[in-house]
Amino acid sequence: MKKQWAFLPIGAAALFLAACGSSDNADNTDSGSSTEGETDLLAEIQEEGTLVIGTEGTYPPFTFHDDSGELTGFDVEIAREVAERLGVEAEFLETQWDAMFAGLDAERFDMVANQVGINEERQESYDFSDPYITSTAVLVVAEGNEEIQSFDDLEGKLSAQSLTSNYAEMATSYGAELEGVEGFNQAIELLVSGRVDATVNDNLTVLDFQNQRPDAGIKVVDESGDAAQSALLFRKGNDTFVEAANEALAEMIEDGTYEEISNKWFGENVLE
Repeated sequence: MKKQWAFLPIGAAALFLAACGSSDNADNTDSGSSTEGETDLLAEIQEEGTLVIGTEGTYPPFTFHDDSGELTGFDVEIAREVAERLGVEAEFLETQWDAMFAGLDAERFDMVANQVGINEERQESYDFSDPYITSTAVLVVAEGNEEIQSFDDLEGKLSAQSLTSNYAEMATSYGAELEGVEGFNQAIELLVSGRVDATVNDNLTVLDFQNQRPDAGIKVVDESGDAAQSALLFRKGNDTFVEAANEALAEMIEDGTYEEISNKWFGENVLE
């Protein structure tokens, strides 16, 4: 999200152009320049002392505001710890989920920490850290709904989803129509009020919601057999930055910091 401009003295520029006369040398020079470019973002982050992180701030227990208004959550704590181990301060920029990828593309932030699910389509355009959470998708309906008992029953039903999420893709794969929402809380509001038939979301999110609001009037009727993994999200071309984040995550797992954070929010290790 930062840019640097460099100017060569005339003599140095001439030497550079001369070196480009050999195709072999040009290939080697290009390769070297690419490698150097990959280190730029990490170097700039560490020089400025701030890691700017995109997150929703409305998706408990991963990223949300507590009763005092402070931004907190599992992903927030993980990202803060990564920043600390990189020797910088974490600065969070809150963004709606459906604008998260565009914000990263526009360099509004350096990485995203928002329980971003890893899938092949996203891997074509972005880089991921090593996964730091494993979860499954669940199907949620209103407590009095007896018509929907499984994912197969979503055919022709209206499901409240963030339109660019893995869960939206899953709902449509079962034939559901989508009602776009900005986040989980809005999906539950529409569900409880009867304006949609269902929502598909993360089992840990739903479990946390039910623990916080046991009388909310929702129930889980089905759970996916496939576990999904989530990770930190980066723009491509920043390999050194991604490697540094992976090293920080590995250190957190090794020294017990990860398990401490995981137990705080879920009562168990959610990576295993």
